[in-house]
Amino acid sequence: MAVFSVAAIVTGSLALRDLSTARSQVVSKLDPAAFEASQLYVALLNQESGVRGYALTADQAFLAPYNQGVAAQRQAVSRLRRLLPGMPAAQAELALVTARARQWRAVYAQPAISQVAAQGKPLTGPAIQQGKASFDSMRAPLTRLQASVAAQRTAAVASLRSSSTELNAACIVIAAGLLVILVALALGARRLVLRPLSRVASDARRVADGDFEHQVGRTGPRELQGVGEDVELMRQRILQELSALRANNAILEERTQDLQRSNAELEQFAYVASHDLQEPLRKVASFCQLLQRRYSGRLDERADQYIEYAVDGAKRMQVLINDLLAFSRVGRSAEHREPVDTGEALGQARANLAEARKDTNAVIEAGDLPVVVGEPALITAVFQNLLSNALKFRGEQPPHVLVTAEREGGYWVFSVTDNGIGIPRQYADRIFVIFQRLHDRAAYSGTGIGLAMCRKIVEYFGGRIWLDTAYTGGARFCFTLPVPAEENLSDE
Repeated sequence: MAVFSVAAIVTGSLALRDLSTARSQVVSKLDPAAFEASQLYVALLNQESGVRGYALTADQAFLAPYNQGVAAQRQAVSRLRRLLPGMPAAQAELALVTARARQWRAVYAQPAISQVAAQGKPLTGPAIQQGKASFDSMRAPLTRLQASVAAQRTAAVASLRSSSTELNAACIVIAAGLLVILVALALGARRLVLRPLSRVASDARRVADGDFEHQVGRTGPRELQGVGEDVELMRQRILQELSALRANNAILEERTQDLQRSNAELEQFAYVASHDLQEPLRKVASFCQLLQRRYSGRLDERADQYIEYAVDGAKRMQVLINDLLAFSRVGRSAEHREPVDTGEALGQARANLAEARKDTNAVIEAGDLPVVVGEPALITAVFQNLLSNALKFRGEQPPHVLVTAEREGGYWVFSVTDNGIGIPRQYADRIFVIFQRLHDRAAYSGTGIGLAMCRKIVEYFGGRIWLDTAYTGGARFCFTLPVPAEENLSDE
């Protein structure tokens, strides 16, 4: 392609140069020369007619064409001398015409004008005929001058046509050669590029369809071989990742089976704890209470204290087992998630705590609460545990609890604020760990499971819970729950 381009440029440049040279010869030299030769002829005729008219009439008006003709002759001769180099025959004829014109003016024109001006009357017929014969001697070289310029122009026009034909032929040859080269390039590209690229693409599609063991070919030019090597490296990397993924999936499957067995065992334990363990515990508690009622005051004070410890331990054991069962059931229940009005869930929690609210003169206020997706019992449990803590860990003033909710992005942020004794900042994380208590059982009852259950429920629904350590007027718990998908779509 490069060789052809250079040859085409050289050939086209030479053809254009010849065409431009021929055109310049015709347009810039021969056509103006022919025009100036005709102007020279007109100038000589004006001189002859002016002198003859003045000689016949003695009228000064006829000298104007003569004088104009002399000036026009000088201009035409000057231009012809600049245009005729390279044409010796025409130059010789121009020199002969100029000499005879000068001789005609010296022998006839100027003397005739001087004689008429001196006599003040026209000349006779013989003198006029002598001037005409002298002027006719210029016609032959002038005609030969025009013929020479015309012959040169004819040859130049023929050369121009030949150059134009050569240029057209060169353009046709270049176009045909370019077409042949393009066809050859297309066939070569098809054989050297497209076919190897098609094979690489076919191998890549085969690997993409799942045949990761199929090797990608490396054929064609060096660049395509590089592409094939890159695709092959990618296939090997995918194969390595796939092998690792399969190994991880096998491990995950094994652990999933272990988890399923553990869950089954946990379910069995929950059943045993709720039935087999509860029954003897209830019997112990019942007989201890019966012993306390029947023999209270009949034994010594230490015996009554021992019986009271046994009854209290049995009761706390029952509460602990019930709380553990509730904690273990979070996330394992078969209930279907549904839209839950958190306002109604809060109302149910308040109703469950009616006796405690009455005993503490508590005031529970709530703002507009949204609808979330979850399980009503679990959402109620979150509110009930947080409200119960607010009533339990109260200060000197009657408990005052405020429940609000604000939307932040794709989550509802709930806050439960009370005016109780508060929680030190350093225990903000510890309080959500199961069985972690900040106070002695003698001061505040409970098993230390409530906040851990709240955390497990909130995270089960895709949110999080935390203590707002910036609040100092009591305790403020915040937790988030996702906005239902329908509301997110409507907002978008």
